[in-house]
Amino acid sequence: MTELARRSAWKGPGIRVQASTIVLGLLCLMYLITYLDRVNVSSAADGFAREFGLSKTQIGLVFSAFAYPYLIFQIIGGWVSDRFGARRTLIVCGAVWATATALTGTANGLVSLLIARLFLGLGEGATFPAATAAMSRWVANERRGFVQGITHAAARIGNAVAPTAIVAIMAVYGWRASFYVCSAISFLWVGLWALTFTEYPAEHPRITAAELASLPEPTGKRRAVPWSRLLRCMTPVTAVYFCYGWTLWLYLSWIPQYFLHSHELDLKKSALFASSVFFAGVVGDTLGGLLTDQLYQRTGSLWLARSAMVAVCMSLALFSLLPMLSSHDLYVCLACLCSGFFFAEMTIGPMWAIPMDIAPEFSGTASGIMNTGSALAAIISPVIAGMLIDKFDSWELPFAGSTLLMGLGVVLAFRMRPERKIPNLP
Repeated sequence: MTELARRSAWKGPGIRVQASTIVLGLLCLMYLITYLDRVNVSSAADGFAREFGLSKTQIGLVFSAFAYPYLIFQIIGGWVSDRFGARRTLIVCGAVWATATALTGTANGLVSLLIARLFLGLGEGATFPAATAAMSRWVANERRGFVQGITHAAARIGNAVAPTAIVAIMAVYGWRASFYVCSAISFLWVGLWALTFTEYPAEHPRITAAELASLPEPTGKRRAVPWSRLLRCMTPVTAVYFCYGWTLWLYLSWIPQYFLHSHELDLKKSALFASSVFFAGVVGDTLGGLLTDQLYQRTGSLWLARSAMVAVCMSLALFSLLPMLSSHDLYVCLACLCSGFFFAEMTIGPMWAIPMDIAPEFSGTASGIMNTGSALAAIISPVIAGMLIDKFDSWELPFAGSTLLMGLGVVLAFRMRPERKIPNLP
């Protein structure tokens, strides 16, 4: 009896958890932790801004500093994960981002805060491309949208948990302690990933023959990345993701501060309202991933399931934000922000499935190219928002720019061609 057949025959006591489910759980946990480590700074901003005497523009610089190395290492990190594997890539990245999170807690002014955030961006730059490379081997083709949606939903849980959790820690131990706690959680994940994940499903000790048969066939001999074709296919996707990323980073950076200052809520209430907005994103990510897969299964059209769905969801996000531009009522603004984030996040499942649709063999590199759009938006959006707030004393004005970018994204979405798979591209 072969080793694989022996594993298939062994049932073991109790309920057997599939190897792919374990991998998906680890990736969901990673997405949650990385976003907890990214947005904890926005919840802690009121504490370190008062201690260091920072303006809104300077706070925006702290928010965006993460994105400079994050942008640079998207494509590099994607190539590294395709070349050396997701296991080694994420072990190294995890150790770096965990260390950077701890360093944030030791900051003594603007410069050291910026350095720590730059280091965090360096560590997290390759994480999502590497995760996508892992998914291309560990996820059945018909579940690509769902898996991308559920992992990003876990990221939004990190967003939602961060405001209340960070505020609770700050209230007792101060803002620095919140970063030490997040760092410890990150190091724990690195250990779990190193002990549990295998690069190829056939190597996993819990894999069965039936489960292995449901996963994509190994691609065999590694080929050189077809850069020109890949860039040509991914450029419209990257442009759309920039438009989405502008709104995402506006939310992640400024929503806790928006409720705290624009509506003059106390720290605990502002954290609760911010968490409500981010929980809407959890639902949007999950539903979007399920819907894109169902559309593809029913129609057989990747263009309808990916491009058209993204255009519709971005349109709904745009219209959701419009009422708050003319109303300052707390609950009207809350409803607009929740619905806007819900529809924006419904685009995540189809968007992150596209790199695997177009280039399954080079999905790490392809997703890295796409995510440069969001990384570039992460550099610009928080700073522009901070400057607008400082200059015009308006917390709603940044969202006007967000609606314009969403409108542009709708137009560009129709130029995405997820059905043009790289090996078949003329």
